[in-house]
Amino acid sequence: MPTLSPAEIQERARRIRVILFDVDGVLTDGGVIVHSDGSESKRFDIKDGAGIVMARRVGLTIGLLSARQSASTQHRARQLDVDVVKQGVTDKAAALEELMESQRWSAEVIAYMGDDVVDLPVLRRVGLAACPADAVAEVRAVAHVVSARQGGHGAARALIEDILHAQGHWDALVAAHLHERP
Repeated sequence: MPTLSPAEIQERARRIRVILFDVDGVLTDGGVIVHSDGSESKRFDIKDGAGIVMARRVGLTIGLLSARQSASTQHRARQLDVDVVKQGVTDKAAALEELMESQRWSAEVIAYMGDDVVDLPVLRRVGLAACPADAVAEVRAVAHVVSARQGGHGAARALIEDILHAQGHWDALVAAHLHERP
């Protein structure tokens, strides 16, 4: 993909209505703890979660597209009231096309953050392609936005903040917290 200017990225961010995330390596650091009973644990960044809540508050749709099936992911998605959760997705491009058709989304209103080669077809299709700082080189090469943050350490939050700033929502969200009463 050609490199975009900051103004072009800002324009694309203004059009975003849907933000989709890969999970492992984006919303987590990619590590999985496998317990002796076969269950697993993942570490999710609380600020990424808060960003997802803010994005939903202004009407953006949030979704997860994960190649892995995980109870931890499902649980976290429920906590954050994520709109769309697709796990065990072996063909992310096909999953994206199905979502676009069923939800009547056009590619230009979708932002996607991925970190590995399985994410490349989606990154090449959406209006705003993003990745964490520690994404593989092939992903960094096609992303419009490469976060300064690593996966599982605020990369998703940074993308959300960029979109909320571009759309003029950020100041109102912050002000709402300043005026809330206990």
